[in-house]
Amino acid sequence: MRLPQTYSGNVFIYSSDDYASSKAVIYGMPMDYTVSFRPGSRFGPGRIREASVGLEEYSPYLDKSIEDLVYFDAGDLLLPFGNAAKSLDIIADYVRGLLNDDKIPVGLGGEHLVSWPVIREVYKKYPDLAVIHIDAHADLREHYEGEPLSHSTPIRKAAELMGGVNIYQFGIRSGSKEEWTYAKEKGIHFHPFDVAEPLKKELPSLAGRPVYVTIDIDVLDPSAAPGTGTTEAGGITSKELLEAVHAIARSGVNVVGFDLVEVAPIYDPTEMTPIVASKIIREMLLGFV
Repeated sequence: MRLPQTYSGNVFIYSSDDYASSKAVIYGMPMDYTVSFRPGSRFGPGRIREASVGLEEYSPYLDKSIEDLVYFDAGDLLLPFGNAAKSLDIIADYVRGLLNDDKIPVGLGGEHLVSWPVIREVYKKYPDLAVIHIDAHADLREHYEGEPLSHSTPIRKAAELMGGVNIYQFGIRSGSKEEWTYAKEKGIHFHPFDVAEPLKKELPSLAGRPVYVTIDIDVLDPSAAPGTGTTEAGGITSKELLEAVHAIARSGVNVVGFDLVEVAPIYDPTEMTPIVASKIIREMLLGFV
């Protein structure tokens, strides 16, 4: 059984206690050491799990119930506070074990840098991998103020590893001019501002391919998800994000891993953000697994 070094106590709704029979494994990555504005996303995984208690088991969108899905919630990884490099190594080691056990990794962040070691490990197993990245920010910086381990760099690292043509970005509405130029020069499938419609147009080309999906909650407008570290005006609605998730689920792509990151509950006393995030996770579990 691939348990992390610590256990969060609370689990996502209807998770199983049977690791061996589970097709997917949820794990938390409570790291927020490299954020450029507001920390607090290390508390996201726990609050998402707690918010899931308020969900209905049934998804009317997909006509499926999470009661019928066998998946395991392993809790949060024990990460050494402030040590980004060692934390990324711990995440990579854990995900490698999941993949060796033929599990689908389902990550809860945490800042977006935590997606990088996961993508790297999934790519080792699936060398024809494509990444669908849904976010307000391009995350294509080479470094942030001289630091290459930053929440603004994970997709740049993925593009350098896999080739830009295997990166599909949606909803981007913030970034440096250099990031926009980099996306164009490297052949990244770059779709700023909107998500659902451009995604639907790209999905046929990904049919049958292994795909990793990473969603930053700040792709949503701050009015829909204020609890995040780097809010950005002009975002999409939760309805459009659900539409995008359902489009992926119905497209025929082979989702081999996914995550949702950057929920920072301290900035949202209404708890709207973890509530939205938990519903997105439910729909991804039912649609992708």
